[in-house]
Amino acid sequence: MIRDKRIALVFRAASLLLAAVALLSMTGVFRGAAHPGILVYYTTQSNILAIVLFGMLTVRTAVSLHKEEGGGAGFFSRFEMVCVIDIMLTFVVFWSLLAPAMFTMTDVYNLWSFDNLAVHGITPLLCLLDYVMFSQPRHLKYRDVFYVAVFPLVYVAATSLAGILGYVYRISAVDGLPERFPYFFYDFDRLGAVSLLYIGAMVAFFLVVAHGFYFVDTRIRK
Repeated sequence: MIRDKRIALVFRAASLLLAAVALLSMTGVFRGAAHPGILVYYTTQSNILAIVLFGMLTVRTAVSLHKEEGGGAGFFSRFEMVCVIDIMLTFVVFWSLLAPAMFTMTDVYNLWSFDNLAVHGITPLLCLLDYVMFSQPRHLKYRDVFYVAVFPLVYVAATSLAGILGYVYRISAVDGLPERFPYFFYDFDRLGAVSLLYIGAMVAFFLVVAHGFYFVDTRIRK
């Protein structure tokens, strides 16, 4: 654990700036082509969560430095753990489930663009690094493990309900039919009940990861 708040402040402020620029770039703001529909995707929402986290940490670290408070640079450790795992879901799902298919779509999707690498890779890893380097050890409670599932499950429920009520996320490039769900792994129109297996497997995986964080925090970190 790094206790120097000056290092933490520089890291957090830089991470906040990069995350914000990446998200604005991905949403098309810099090109004057922003579309509100991009807000419905988990990538966008989890990156907004990361920006909120880095904003909170940056301000709190600056205040602590200004007041010359003692202690380390770990703040909001319980909330940070939940945010880290929720945005790492973006990292894992994109690179394991979505990116492989995009290697054949380089004519319409630039997998290696700055904004794509940032929102799906750099920002999640910066959140993880901040937690590892600066968070206060032995502050987690066991119930925090289950809070990790709240944000993703609320997202799945809300976007699924929107689709069932008629919202169309896009038109399929494969069959030309409307897609009422934002991601293929819970497209109930095409996968049916198999979607529940995908959702259950992802929730189970991240609960295991959260238990790992809890074990390391309570048994190993000092």
